[in-house]
Amino acid sequence: MYKKILVAVDGSVQSEQALEKAIAMAKLHDTHLFIAHVIDLRNFSTHAYNRQGILTDAETKEILEKYKNKAVQAGLKNVQTILSSGNPRVQLSRNLLSEYNIDLLVTGSTGRNAFERMLIGSVAEACVRHAPCDVFTVKTGEG
Repeated sequence: MYKKILVAVDGSVQSEQALEKAIAMAKLHDTHLFIAHVIDLRNFSTHAYNRQGILTDAETKEILEKYKNKAVQAGLKNVQTILSSGNPRVQLSRNLLSEYNIDLLVTGSTGRNAFERMLIGSVAEACVRHAPCDVFTVKTGEG
């Protein structure tokens, strides 16, 4: 049914749970799994990266590699990581889906940046509203 699944990760517990579900679905459908993180360039003006919950470039690459290894160890053969930058709401709900011809987007219902969710809504909400493909939103018992 699905040929290309993209899971959005940000290092949060919720995104790790989304990754688990995406791995299971990719195994079920014997499909290609893309693991993506978007560096939110709007936050660079704060200069307080880790205090704001923003991952550094090195941390991001390390986490993506860890997640890729987890997927491969689970038995997936086609796993690719994507490190992008820009507005995560636009990158994940439109640009990356189109660029990689994604059939299914998997995302956590919440992520790292609680303050932004209160002000402008979540990345997951933008994906549900604007993605041209199916969106699987993983809810957690936290938050």
